[in-house]
Amino acid sequence: MPTSNLVTPELDVGFVRSFFPNLKDGWAFFENAGGSYVPKTVIERVTTYMSEMQVQPGGAFESGRRAGEKRDEAERLVAEMINADEGEVVIGPSTTTNVYVMSHAVAPFLTAGDEIIVTNLDHEANSGAWRRLERTGVTVKEWRVNPDSVELEIGELDTLLNERTRLVCFPHCSNVAGGINDVAAITAKVHQAGALVFVDGVAYAPHRAVDVKALDIDFYALSLYKLYGPHLALVYGKRDLLLRCEPQNHFFIGEDRPALRVNAGYPPHESTAALPGIVDYLEAVHGHHFEQPENSLNERLKCVFSLFAAHEEKLSARFLDFLSTKSNVRLIGRDSPQAAQRAPTFSFVVKGMKSANLPPLAANSRVAIKNGNFYAYRLMETLGLELTDGVVRASMVHYTAMEDVDRLIAALDETL
Repeated sequence: MPTSNLVTPELDVGFVRSFFPNLKDGWAFFENAGGSYVPKTVIERVTTYMSEMQVQPGGAFESGRRAGEKRDEAERLVAEMINADEGEVVIGPSTTTNVYVMSHAVAPFLTAGDEIIVTNLDHEANSGAWRRLERTGVTVKEWRVNPDSVELEIGELDTLLNERTRLVCFPHCSNVAGGINDVAAITAKVHQAGALVFVDGVAYAPHRAVDVKALDIDFYALSLYKLYGPHLALVYGKRDLLLRCEPQNHFFIGEDRPALRVNAGYPPHESTAALPGIVDYLEAVHGHHFEQPENSLNERLKCVFSLFAAHEEKLSARFLDFLSTKSNVRLIGRDSPQAAQRAPTFSFVVKGMKSANLPPLAANSRVAIKNGNFYAYRLMETLGLELTDGVVRASMVHYTAMEDVDRLIAALDETL
């Protein structure tokens, strides 16, 4: 039964799981950080689009008109999801591609001798493209993690910022260590130095609501296919900054469409039309748990993600308790289950064992985990880990049941 919005209910895990057909396959799935499952609301929208209006959007004919409406609805809703305004969200095929495009678009912001700060904690998507700008005369500095805590320390950033800094690129959450960075505090410090931030929210957005305005973020990237949607990604940019960017699209696309100006093409129409299915699902979760709707989609999502966070904290506590009993296991990152400090993404290595040996053993129990560097190659180097074998990663989301975690623990306990 829905409860008052003044009281935070407990997540009805059975209800949310009923939306995900893949969860019926008998596997306990722990590679959610690589790409989440998709609710039936998204699948239905893809099917409807391809069945009824697989045409170029726009035009006077019925299917074209409807296709255009679906595209416009998608752009509006993904902007509302993160509290952005229309025209501030670029939809593209992946975060890697989107950041690469944006690294060219921000050329007007940079001249030879200017400085960009990147980290060795990031997925390479928010690192490699910026580092390549060294060939244009830009100086690239590296904000390095503390290898013991696997944390970015704000005090270290102070030693890197100066009057030549133009852009600081860092992750909201590590896709390996799971630790959540204080984006608001970092952004305020960077702005005080007169620079901009480009935040990688890929590993954060599936777990917590994003509010780009509250955080005062300049640019923010996330992967929609890790946020319960089709294989697409988005980049948010403040409208005035997008207008200052160098266009990456056709010359005749005007300033009335700032996001489209910097988008190098357009993503698949059927996938774009399916994006509102993410909202359909999250709205259903809200309606199932709360009596009254909030005034905006973003505020409703904050309610929904508060349920997710509380459930994920319980999952985290169960798994971390288990790992703490294994003296031969090295956990990468924080050992706290608190939702404010980490996402339920856990990476570890086992003394005397190759990381690649564990996933096949877990698969014998129909438990899905993976190993590797997960495109955090520079972090693996910093931690002294083998670059291909990397770590074992087990990543959870809100539809992960406690029974799944128990299956994971039982599968690992036979080997560790």
